[in-house]
Amino acid sequence: MKLTNVASGFCAIIAVASAVSAPMAAGAQGSLSDESHHRQQKKNEWRNLAIGSGALGVLGLVKGNSTLALAGLGGGLYSLNRYEQDRKSQSKIDRRRAELYSRHEYRRNGHRYVRRTVSKNGHKYYKFVRAD
Repeated sequence: MKLTNVASGFCAIIAVASAVSAPMAAGAQGSLSDESHHRQQKKNEWRNLAIGSGALGVLGLVKGNSTLALAGLGGGLYSLNRYEQDRKSQSKIDRRRAELYSRHEYRRNGHRYVRRTVSKNGHKYYKFVRAD
């Protein structure tokens, strides 16, 4: 009996520690590619927290500990909600990036920029260079 209480407490401590020690979001990301990558990392963190919290909730159900079950399942549901929000946000960022690079040129602050194709390490990239 004492071993199950210790194991349950240890799992709860791990779940809380992983949530607290998750790195904070950087303020403003420089480019849309960086934003998308950052969003993917946050999405993965929320997914992993949801899995851990759900497992903790199931452990609470199996052991008959209602407090642990409610805390784990509640944390899992919250993490799944945040995961879904980040998934939608990443899609918006990717659409903005695709819209930007689908243009052949644009004007900003009175200067014209044109899209150029760059090959690097066998990959094709686009970049905008000032044309005037």
